[in-house]
Amino acid sequence: MMRTLFSFRDRYRILHLTWFAFFLSFVVWFSFAPFATTIGRELDLTAPQLKVLAICNLALTIPARIIVGMVLDRYGPRLTFSILLAFALVPCLLTATAQDFNQLVWSSLTNSILGAGFVVGVRMVAEWFPAQEMGLAQGIYGGWGNFGAAAAQGCLPILAVVSAYVTGGTLNWRMAIALVGVVTTVYGIIYYRCTQDTPPGEVYQRPQRHGGLEVTSDRSFWASSLLDLGLLVSLGLLTYPLAQNNIHFLNAVQVALIWGFLGLLAVVQFYKSWQVNREVVGSLNPFSPAFLQKSQHYPPKERYQLRQIALLDFTYFTNFGSQIAVLSVLPSWFEQTFGLNAVVASVVAAAYPVLNLVSRPSGGLISDRSGSRKWTMTGLTIGIGISYLLMGKLDDRSPLTVAIAVTMLCAYFVQSGAGATFGIVPLIRRAVTGQIAGSVGAYGNVGGVIYLLIYSLSNAQTLFYSMGVTALVCASLCVFFLQEPASVVSSKPFEKVAALTNKS
Repeated sequence: MMRTLFSFRDRYRILHLTWFAFFLSFVVWFSFAPFATTIGRELDLTAPQLKVLAICNLALTIPARIIVGMVLDRYGPRLTFSILLAFALVPCLLTATAQDFNQLVWSSLTNSILGAGFVVGVRMVAEWFPAQEMGLAQGIYGGWGNFGAAAAQGCLPILAVVSAYVTGGTLNWRMAIALVGVVTTVYGIIYYRCTQDTPPGEVYQRPQRHGGLEVTSDRSFWASSLLDLGLLVSLGLLTYPLAQNNIHFLNAVQVALIWGFLGLLAVVQFYKSWQVNREVVGSLNPFSPAFLQKSQHYPPKERYQLRQIALLDFTYFTNFGSQIAVLSVLPSWFEQTFGLNAVVASVVAAAYPVLNLVSRPSGGLISDRSGSRKWTMTGLTIGIGISYLLMGKLDDRSPLTVAIAVTMLCAYFVQSGAGATFGIVPLIRRAVTGQIAGSVGAYGNVGGVIYLLIYSLSNAQTLFYSMGVTALVCASLCVFFLQEPASVVSSKPFEKVAALTNKS
């Protein structure tokens, strides 16, 4: 694969077009961060308000990844990604025209929907690459696309300076963010015209029913309902920072209404899931003769265990969730702990997301080549736990070089662990890959939200220790419960593509 990676033909063309689509969605998603200090000064925002905006920028990514996963399984990644990229213009214009904190909250919530772009590309890449290359392909897609977060930090301020020079004003952050939205929207049109959902001659596999995740046992149905409930509870927790006395965005009545709406949504989601899986679960009416009596039994070869999805949810909570939190914390941590100025601290911290270019693909490659995706996942998660515990021990007496080395070690394990996670996701059940990726991706964002809440209530040292302990717990669960995935993706269509490539 590495020899033909840059050929830009057939499946490699799809891979490059798709990772760049993900890259742009991440540039939009993190477009506020480089200008946070400038916007704070210009609009008289307080430090707690800026923290709330960072959390809001993650909020709707949680439900969006679930919904987008369902949509792309039904309509295909080509159309879904194109529409999502075109939608980027909306939050960018909302941010570019915002005049106060309340408007920025709404623009941040809308902007968080762009974080769902990751899920779409997972299904697209899964359609074009065989099981034996899945880890590396997903690692390249995720790692190179994730670099959009670092690109936003480095490129958007330059674009703002250029815009200011052209318009004859000061740092024009509004123009920079608006232009990113325009570029992403144009690329959405290009992506639709230049891609297709499957290799030539292949039929796109869709779930038989829509509205919920198809499961193969009644136990999996109840476990799936608990996972959905966990996502809704995490959304409810976001009301806490918005209702604090120093924020005044939500009052007690509004918080109660939000929790009531989430409760109603939980009931509706449970019912829709039962509709999709009623033959597997049976009637939910306790007065019915068919109460919980199944009319369909999947043979063992067609079953998949939902606990595998739950474990992957937890691993992504551990690796990507902590990555989101660290990206928000690291610059100020270096600045405050080691006495660096803001510019130097930002440059040092930028090495963390830049490493994604190598570390996430390497995690997928190790998963492909090691012979055991389970033990690769377990070993990398142990590395995450140990490296975060080491970061928790660093203080102002620690040498800066040691701190940077430990941070880069941590970054490698975190990002390669994310690559290994999505080396497994597409191999569970192909027809619902989008929904599985949506669940895993959503729990990654749940991790980011919870870790940032921990940070807002404590300090960086407590955050690092909590992430380290969580990772070690996750690794122990992987040892006992994670199973080797079956290589369910047929290699026949890829052999056809390879033959066409060789002829050309």
